Amino acid sequence: MTRVAISVEGPTEEAFVKRLLVGYLEEKGVFVQPFPLHGNITVQRLALDMANFFWSFDFVTSLVDFYGFRDKGEKTIEELEKDISETIDKRIGQSWDQRRIFPYIQQYEFEGLLFSNIQSFRPIPEVDEECLVNLGQVRQQFETPEHINDSPTTAPSKRIEALIPIYNKRLHGPLVAGETGLARIRNECPRFNGWLTRLESLA
Repeated sequence: MTRVAISVEGPTEEAFVKRLLVGYLEEKGVFVQPFPLHGNITVQRLALDMANFFWSFDFVTSLVDFYGFRDKGEKTIEELEKDISETIDKRIGQSWDQRRIFPYIQQYEFEGLLFSNIQSFRPIPEVDEECLVNLGQVRQQFETPEHINDSPTTAPSKRIEALIPIYNKRLHGPLVAGETGLARIRNECPRFNGWLTRLESLA
């Protein structure tokens, strides 16, 4: 079985990987194991983490939010991923198969995926029909859930917190994602789907 380390931003992403990805990918011959970074995310810190896993796993990837980077500046997601790859290459410091490490940054943030199916917010206490309508109106404004963003103050998580004050990322994020299911998330979120497709191909 192919072994893959995933550097994840924190406990929410760790729970998401364990709940939705581990069993699904094991059936395809890919064993994934999440390792939370906790705290501030920078290009250097993530690259060091991923480079260290290179020696113990067949492949290494990541699942971190674009908003989570403290040093992103004006860079795009693609530019950040390129910087991470180049920094990893310097840290390994020898000839190696660069297909074995592929950074993945979730467009804007994890909560964007939760807008794949608004009805999946129902299990959260205090979510009523009006709340679901309001969440649906947010989703309808954007091409895909991964496009939900106007500014850091209107990011997916900020929109959810404004409509569901008791929303707790660590508790409710994996719950909503589990209710939604991988198939729906993949159908709604093309960037995430591309990453998962790549993971499937590693078997």
